[in-house]
Amino acid sequence: MFIEQAYKGKNNWWRVVITTLLTAGVFIANFVTFFTMSKEQMDAVYKTMSEVPNNLSLLINLSPFILLLLLLFLLVRVLHERSVLSLTTSRKSIDYKRILFSFLLIVSLTIVMFIISYLVDHSNIIWNFNPLKFTILFAISLLLFPCQIGLEEYLFRGYLMQQIGIVVKNRWFPLLFTSIVFGLFHSANPEVEQMGYGVMVFYIGTGFLLGIMTLMDESLELALGFHLGNNLMAALVITSDISAIHTDALFKYSGVEKPVDMLNEMIVSIAIVYPIILYIFAKRYNWTNWKTKLTGKIQAPKLQTTN
Repeated sequence: MFIEQAYKGKNNWWRVVITTLLTAGVFIANFVTFFTMSKEQMDAVYKTMSEVPNNLSLLINLSPFILLLLLLFLLVRVLHERSVLSLTTSRKSIDYKRILFSFLLIVSLTIVMFIISYLVDHSNIIWNFNPLKFTILFAISLLLFPCQIGLEEYLFRGYLMQQIGIVVKNRWFPLLFTSIVFGLFHSANPEVEQMGYGVMVFYIGTGFLLGIMTLMDESLELALGFHLGNNLMAALVITSDISAIHTDALFKYSGVEKPVDMLNEMIVSIAIVYPIILYIFAKRYNWTNWKTKLTGKIQAPKLQTTN
């Protein structure tokens, strides 16, 4: 069982505190900064960020995740004395086919939905392709997005879900807690300021989707593939002035973004697309016992005794 993998290592409270603070520091700092800065200060920060060339800005934003992901792996290995494999899956080895399937599924869905949207109304969508800039964007994305989504998945759906689970002895609370915290840590994104806190429903809902994948499949592989595909498509296909990260994507939305319309699109994704994704995974991987896997109790493994 996935959460029970934490029992394979040392789980003293101070080890958990050190690992959490050191690896989640970037999220905590952003969260605190967002709620302590005035609107004028935040506007100045966003303005400064918008003046930095897109690819350089992406590189600056994603580079810290390399060190943070490696730090998380190191702390789990050295401080907790357990393997990264136990942080990834309850199986004997990582199933890379699961990662690939999940990745291709979200990429395919994103492309199909974009094509449909483009055919219905592309009056505000312009061709933004610049060969050199896009090539650099593509290289940065392939190299650094795996580290960014890797840290988020291994930290929230891996480390925190496991550590919280063995403390509270159930599955529903770590699913609820990590999904909400995952959403809240995105509150500093520019689109939150533009669309209001209603957009947090999308971030928290995405956290729930990834958490359900993890608990039902007893591993991070599907969440890793989905998260990577989603972020790559967000960076490469279309960008806008209120995107979390401005990129030199293939297309750009040139119209005036209507917060209500954008929020409605996000809610539709949660209400319609996300259940479809879970249904596809459930059929492909024969998921059963949903109630037990999502809300069941966690039990420490029994110590073996010898006569």
